[in-house]
Amino acid sequence: MWRPSIAASVGAIRGLNVFMRILDRLEEILIAALMAAATLLIFVAVVHRYAVGVPFLYPFFSPIHLSWAQELCIYMFVWMAKFGAAYGVRTGIHVGVDVLVNLLRPEIRKWVILFGLLGGVLFTAVIGTMGARFVIALSQTDQVSPDLELPKWIVFLAIPLGSYLMCFRFLQVAWSFLRTGEMPHHDHAHVEGVEVEGAPVDAAGIKGVSR
Repeated sequence: MWRPSIAASVGAIRGLNVFMRILDRLEEILIAALMAAATLLIFVAVVHRYAVGVPFLYPFFSPIHLSWAQELCIYMFVWMAKFGAAYGVRTGIHVGVDVLVNLLRPEIRKWVILFGLLGGVLFTAVIGTMGARFVIALSQTDQVSPDLELPKWIVFLAIPLGSYLMCFRFLQVAWSFLRTGEMPHHDHAHVEGVEVEGAPVDAAGIKGVSR
Protein backbone atom coordinates (compact mmCIF):
# COMPACT_ATOMS: atom_id res chain seq x y z
CA MET A 1 0.00 0.00 0.00
CA TRP A 2 2.90 2.31 0.74
CA ARG A 3 4.99 1.32 -2.26
CA PRO A 4 3.02 3.30 -4.88
CA SER A 5 3.14 6.48 -2.79
CA ILE A 6 6.87 6.08 -2.12
CA ALA A 7 7.55 5.45 -5.80
CA ALA A 8 5.45 8.49 -6.72
CA SER A 9 7.37 10.64 -4.22
CA VAL A 10 10.72 9.45 -5.55
CA GLY A 11 9.58 10.10 -9.12
CA ALA A 12 8.37 13.59 -8.19
CA ILE A 13 11.69 14.39 -6.52
CA ARG A 14 13.64 13.15 -9.52
CA GLY A 15 11.43 15.15 -11.86
CA LEU A 16 11.91 18.27 -9.73
CA ASN A 17 15.68 17.78 -9.72
CA VAL A 18 15.72 17.44 -13.50
CA PHE A 19 13.56 20.56 -13.85
CA MET A 20 15.89 22.53 -11.56
CA ARG A 21 18.97 21.45 -13.51
CA ILE A 22 17.34 22.46 -16.77
CA LEU A 23 16.25 25.81 -15.33
CA ASP A 24 19.73 26.48 -13.94
CA ARG A 25 21.34 25.65 -17.28
CA LEU A 26 18.88 27.77 -19.29
CA GLU A 27 19.49 30.68 -16.93
CA GLU A 28 23.25 30.45 -17.37
CA ILE A 29 23.02 30.00 -21.15
CA LEU A 30 20.72 33.02 -21.51
CA ILE A 31 22.98 35.28 -19.45
CA ALA A 32 26.14 34.14 -21.25
CA ALA A 33 24.54 34.44 -24.69
CA LEU A 34 23.25 37.96 -24.01
CA MET A 35 26.62 39.05 -22.63
CA ALA A 36 28.52 37.62 -25.60
CA ALA A 37 26.09 39.02 -28.18
CA ALA A 38 26.11 42.50 -26.63
CA THR A 39 29.91 42.56 -26.44
CA LEU A 40 30.27 41.41 -30.05
CA LEU A 41 27.69 43.91 -31.28
CA ILE A 42 29.37 46.81 -29.48
CA PHE A 43 32.73 45.79 -30.95
CA VAL A 44 31.30 45.63 -34.48
CA ALA A 45 29.57 49.01 -34.04
CA VAL A 46 32.78 50.68 -32.86
CA VAL A 47 34.82 49.19 -35.72
CA HIS A 48 32.13 50.31 -38.17
CA ARG A 49 32.14 53.84 -36.78
CA TYR A 50 35.90 54.24 -37.21
CA ALA A 51 36.01 52.44 -40.56
CA VAL A 52 33.50 54.90 -42.03
CA GLY A 53 35.98 57.68 -41.20
CA VAL A 54 38.72 56.04 -43.27
CA PRO A 55 38.51 57.27 -46.90
CA PHE A 56 39.34 54.02 -48.69
CA LEU A 57 37.03 52.01 -46.40
CA TYR A 58 34.12 54.42 -46.63
CA PRO A 59 32.58 52.91 -49.80
CA PHE A 60 32.46 49.48 -48.16
CA PHE A 61 31.12 50.44 -44.73
CA SER A 62 28.89 53.43 -45.47
CA PRO A 63 26.02 51.30 -46.89
CA ILE A 64 25.91 49.34 -43.61
CA HIS A 65 23.58 50.99 -41.10
CA LEU A 66 24.07 50.12 -37.45
CA SER A 67 22.02 52.88 -35.87
CA TRP A 68 19.96 50.20 -34.12
CA ALA A 69 22.99 48.61 -32.41
CA GLN A 70 23.00 50.87 -29.36
CA GLU A 71 19.31 50.32 -28.70
CA LEU A 72 19.63 46.55 -29.01
CA CYS A 73 22.63 46.50 -26.68
CA ILE A 74 20.69 48.43 -24.05
CA TYR A 75 17.84 45.94 -24.23
CA MET A 76 20.20 42.98 -24.02
CA PHE A 77 21.95 44.43 -20.98
CA VAL A 78 18.59 45.04 -19.28
CA TRP A 79 17.55 41.42 -19.83
CA MET A 80 20.98 40.23 -18.75
CA ALA A 81 20.79 42.30 -15.55
CA LYS A 82 17.33 41.01 -14.61
CA PHE A 83 18.21 37.35 -15.09
CA GLY A 84 21.69 37.91 -13.69
CA ALA A 85 20.12 39.17 -10.47
CA ALA A 86 18.22 35.89 -10.12
CA TYR A 87 21.43 33.98 -10.81
CA GLY A 88 23.14 36.03 -8.10
CA VAL A 89 20.52 35.03 -5.53
CA ARG A 90 20.96 31.35 -6.40
CA THR A 91 24.75 31.40 -6.22
CA GLY A 92 25.17 33.91 -3.37
CA ILE A 93 27.25 36.45 -5.29
CA HIS A 94 25.20 39.49 -4.31
CA VAL A 95 26.97 41.94 -2.02
CA GLY A 96 25.52 41.90 1.49
CA VAL A 97 26.41 43.69 4.73
CA ASP A 98 26.16 41.06 7.47
CA VAL A 99 28.41 42.48 10.19
CA LEU A 100 25.57 43.06 12.65
CA VAL A 101 23.78 39.87 11.68
CA ASN A 102 26.87 37.78 12.44
CA LEU A 103 27.04 39.31 15.93
CA LEU A 104 23.63 37.88 16.83
CA ARG A 105 23.11 34.59 18.62
CA PRO A 106 22.68 31.67 16.20
CA GLU A 107 19.01 31.10 17.04
CA ILE A 108 18.22 34.79 16.45
CA ARG A 109 20.49 35.10 13.42
CA LYS A 110 18.61 32.28 11.68
CA TRP A 111 15.27 34.09 11.87
CA VAL A 112 16.78 37.46 10.89
CA ILE A 113 18.28 35.91 7.75
CA LEU A 114 15.02 34.14 6.98
CA PHE A 115 13.13 37.42 7.42
CA GLY A 116 15.47 39.09 4.94
CA LEU A 117 14.98 36.30 2.40
CA LEU A 118 11.20 36.48 2.75
CA GLY A 119 11.45 40.25 2.33
CA GLY A 120 13.21 39.58 -0.98
CA VAL A 121 10.39 37.21 -1.93
CA LEU A 122 7.77 39.86 -1.20
CA PHE A 123 9.64 42.65 -2.99
CA THR A 124 10.32 40.69 -6.18
CA ALA A 125 6.77 39.30 -6.21
CA VAL A 126 5.36 42.84 -6.04
CA ILE A 127 7.72 44.10 -8.77
CA GLY A 128 6.92 41.09 -10.95
CA THR A 129 3.16 41.56 -10.54
CA MET A 130 3.31 45.29 -11.25
CA GLY A 131 5.56 44.60 -14.24
CA ALA A 132 3.17 41.95 -15.56
CA ARG A 133 0.24 44.35 -15.33
CA PHE A 134 2.25 47.03 -17.11
CA VAL A 135 3.27 44.62 -19.89
CA ILE A 136 -0.32 43.44 -20.36
CA ALA A 137 -1.54 47.03 -20.63
CA LEU A 138 1.32 47.91 -22.98
CA SER A 139 0.53 44.95 -25.24
CA GLN A 140 -2.84 46.53 -25.99
CA THR A 141 -1.13 49.55 -27.58
CA ASP A 142 0.87 50.03 -30.77
CA GLN A 143 3.98 51.43 -29.07
CA VAL A 144 7.27 50.34 -30.62
CA SER A 145 10.93 51.08 -29.95
CA PRO A 146 12.51 53.99 -31.88
CA ASP A 147 15.12 52.17 -34.01
CA LEU A 148 14.27 48.48 -34.05
CA GLU A 149 10.53 49.12 -33.99
CA LEU A 150 10.04 46.21 -31.63
CA PRO A 151 6.77 46.11 -29.70
CA LYS A 152 7.46 47.82 -26.39
CA TRP A 153 5.80 45.04 -24.40
CA ILE A 154 8.45 42.58 -25.57
CA VAL A 155 11.20 44.86 -24.29
CA PHE A 156 9.56 45.34 -20.88
CA LEU A 157 8.78 41.63 -20.57
CA ALA A 158 12.16 41.32 -18.86
CA ILE A 159 10.71 42.95 -15.73
CA PRO A 160 8.04 40.36 -14.81
CA LEU A 161 10.05 37.37 -16.08
CA GLY A 162 13.25 38.38 -14.30
CA SER A 163 11.45 39.44 -11.12
CA TYR A 164 9.40 36.26 -10.85
CA LEU A 165 12.51 34.15 -11.44
CA MET A 166 14.31 36.11 -8.73
CA CYS A 167 11.31 35.58 -6.43
CA PHE A 168 11.54 31.84 -7.09
CA ARG A 169 15.27 31.89 -6.30
CA PHE A 170 14.61 33.67 -3.00
CA LEU A 171 12.07 30.97 -2.12
CA GLN A 172 14.55 28.29 -3.13
CA VAL A 173 17.31 29.76 -0.95
CA ALA A 174 14.92 30.34 1.97
CA TRP A 175 13.71 26.73 1.88
CA SER A 176 17.26 25.41 1.67
CA PHE A 177 18.35 27.67 4.55
CA LEU A 178 15.39 26.56 6.67
CA ARG A 179 16.34 22.90 6.17
CA THR A 180 20.13 23.08 6.34
CA GLY A 181 20.98 26.42 7.92
CA GLU A 182 23.37 27.13 5.05
CA MET A 183 23.31 30.06 2.64
CA PRO A 184 24.70 29.85 -0.90
CA HIS A 185 28.27 31.09 -0.89
CA HIS A 186 30.43 32.03 -3.85
CA ASP A 187 34.15 31.40 -3.58
CA HIS A 188 35.82 34.12 -5.66
CA ALA A 189 39.04 32.10 -5.80
CA HIS A 190 37.30 29.07 -7.28
CA VAL A 191 37.25 28.49 -11.02
CA GLU A 192 34.54 26.13 -12.22
CA GLY A 193 35.99 22.99 -13.78
CA VAL A 194 39.38 23.40 -12.06
CA GLU A 195 40.06 21.06 -9.16
CA VAL A 196 42.66 22.05 -6.58
CA GLU A 197 44.83 19.13 -5.47
CA GLY A 198 46.71 18.87 -2.21
CA ALA A 199 46.03 19.87 1.37
CA PRO A 200 44.25 23.12 2.18
CA VAL A 201 46.36 26.14 2.98
CA ASP A 202 45.49 28.29 5.98
CA ALA A 203 45.78 32.07 6.26
CA ALA A 204 49.43 31.79 7.30
CA GLY A 205 50.31 29.73 4.24
CA ILE A 206 50.86 26.44 6.14
CA LYS A 207 49.46 23.36 4.42
CA GLY A 208 47.33 20.88 6.28
CA VAL A 209 46.39 23.27 9.11
CA SER A 210 42.72 23.95 9.69
CA ARG A 211 41.19 26.36 12.16
